[in-house]
Amino acid sequence: MLKNINPLLTPDLLIVLRSMGHSDEIVVVDANFPAASMAQRLVRLDGLTVTAVTDAILSVMPLDDFVPEAAWRMEVVGDPQAEQPIFDEFRAILASREGPGCRLASLERFAFYERAKAAYAIVATGEGRLYGNIILKKGVVRSA
Repeated sequence: MLKNINPLLTPDLLIVLRSMGHSDEIVVVDANFPAASMAQRLVRLDGLTVTAVTDAILSVMPLDDFVPEAAWRMEVVGDPQAEQPIFDEFRAILASREGPGCRLASLERFAFYERAKAAYAIVATGEGRLYGNIILKKGVVRSA
C-alpha cells in the first residue's frame, strides 16, 4: 500500500507512467477499442471506467504545457462536431487536474488510431460508453 496514490494506479500502470518521458503519449480507451492489436505496451484495467482511470493518471502525471494541445478525444464518425456526454466528463477531469485552460482537442477516428499505435502505452478499460477514448501527452514535473 502507498499513501496518497490512487488505488486504481496498479503496479503495471505505475511502471508505465514512471517510464514515460516528456511528450510521450498514453491512450486510455473503452472496451470496444482494438487495444491489444495496437498497443506497444498494454495495461488492462477491464473493471474500471475510462473517466476513473483518466482521473487517476492525471493525479500523478502532468500534461505537456509546451504545446497548444495535450489531450485528444475521438471524433464521432460521420459527425465530427457531435458531442457525447463522456466528452464533458473528460473536460471536467482535465479542468480539475490541469486548470480551466486545458483544452480537449479532437481527432478523426483513423487519425486517432494512428496516434494510438504510436503511443507509449494503451490502457484498456471496461468502459461501455461509446467514444470513451482519450490520448494524453505527458509533460514535465518541475522541481520546487
